[in-house]
Amino acid sequence: MTGCFAGTNQAADSGKGEDRIKLAMLQPPRSGLSPLSDDAFKLSRWKTAETLVVLDELGEAGPSLATGWEQIDEASWRFMLRDGVQFHDGSAMTSAEVVASLTAAAQASPKPRILDGVELTARADGPAAVTITTAVPDPLLPQRLSSPQLAILAGSAYKDGVVNPVNAGTGPFRLVSVDGTSSARLDRFDGYWGERAEADGVDVQFVPDGTARAAALRTGDADIVEAIPVGQVAQIDPALVHEVPMPRTNTLYLNTSSGPFADPAVRAAAREAIDAGTVVDRVYEGRADQAAGLLGPALPWAAGERTSEGYAAALARRVAATAVKGTAIRLGTFTDRAELPEVAVQLEQQLEAAGFIVEQDIREYQHIEADALAGSFDAFILSRATVLDSGDPVAYLYSDFSCAGSFNISQFCDPAVDAALAKASGIPAGPERRAAIAAAESLILARDAAIPLLHERVLQGESIRVRGVERDPRERALITGRTGVTD
Repeated sequence: MTGCFAGTNQAADSGKGEDRIKLAMLQPPRSGLSPLSDDAFKLSRWKTAETLVVLDELGEAGPSLATGWEQIDEASWRFMLRDGVQFHDGSAMTSAEVVASLTAAAQASPKPRILDGVELTARADGPAAVTITTAVPDPLLPQRLSSPQLAILAGSAYKDGVVNPVNAGTGPFRLVSVDGTSSARLDRFDGYWGERAEADGVDVQFVPDGTARAAALRTGDADIVEAIPVGQVAQIDPALVHEVPMPRTNTLYLNTSSGPFADPAVRAAAREAIDAGTVVDRVYEGRADQAAGLLGPALPWAAGERTSEGYAAALARRVAATAVKGTAIRLGTFTDRAELPEVAVQLEQQLEAAGFIVEQDIREYQHIEADALAGSFDAFILSRATVLDSGDPVAYLYSDFSCAGSFNISQFCDPAVDAALAKASGIPAGPERRAAIAAAESLILARDAAIPLLHERVLQGESIRVRGVERDPRERALITGRTGVTD
């Protein structure tokens, strides 16, 4: 890792005196840093590409490249653009560039994940506004436009069907170069429309090996390190490690359609047998949050919604557990997340103590997903993102627990849950929508279609010489204009 960052050290030794941030990231680019892929989140975390809208901690929309918006009719919204925004190539941002970026995303094949099932068109409304229309009413359109996959780039970024973000963003740091899957360099952009960045630039290295990332933090070869493995934490000064709650829940999905768990009383027996606290302590070494519901502390409003009378009343209608001595079940999970096979061991012990006979089936995810979705397991352990790109959990709940859900491992179908999800999806972002989401969650838990175990945390490393680093549960922000370093 010292060699990886040698260029930065050489700059300092040559007398340039640059204050540059050294960043070690987990995953290398998968699509050449195209914003139409998951690589968009890297551009967002480096603060080089920006969107029309940003989200606050409650998931509500706030201004960014758009200063405001209004809903014209059920399917159309008008967004007013910020004046004086300059792209990194020197061109000015007008409505034409915004329309071009959004149109490129809407017409891409495959579409960015945020636009799955969404037909979107954009047109210029004078030089400083755009009108965006969806095929069906979308009350979450402003939140949807916050996705890094809908970043606004200069026209020079779009050539021959390829999107190249180098020198094409609007953020306080300009992406200067990318060396394949090895590294990237960003310099401060002094033409930024907002506050000037403190640091001179960012030197990024892609370091998939967790041991190497941890070593870089210990030795000072990296200022910021993504995702330190739990097993490496004991070797690092605790003051350098920061735990960030993630919108990701480890859940035991129960097959409600066939097998033993088609009986609600048997599902209740499994729920009562599970001790999630033991899993948190033994597998995650206490660096996770025991689940009280499907939605965790990364959504700060979720816990408060569970105190309502309606939520408690729904859970009170759970059926009583039945005796399960000798009941055989098939439990599946996958190896791609190192902790899940260990979670399976803990759950097997707990379920067998209650009388179940457990057979485990553990494979790589690519070899087990089809069987899980087909209902081949009685129970399946999954680490699942609960907030997708719009910052809202309705899409996750619909996908996993509606009758028509595309990721319904529980084979679950309940008209009352479908009605609750339909109600929530039609409400604009805000307190009423959050209450409706909580109501749907309570109905799902009341049927024991899934047993939430824990909410994951990411362990973020920050050296003593760095300040102003973002700790963002949504993994959209990391370095900002306020991030700086001291020698």
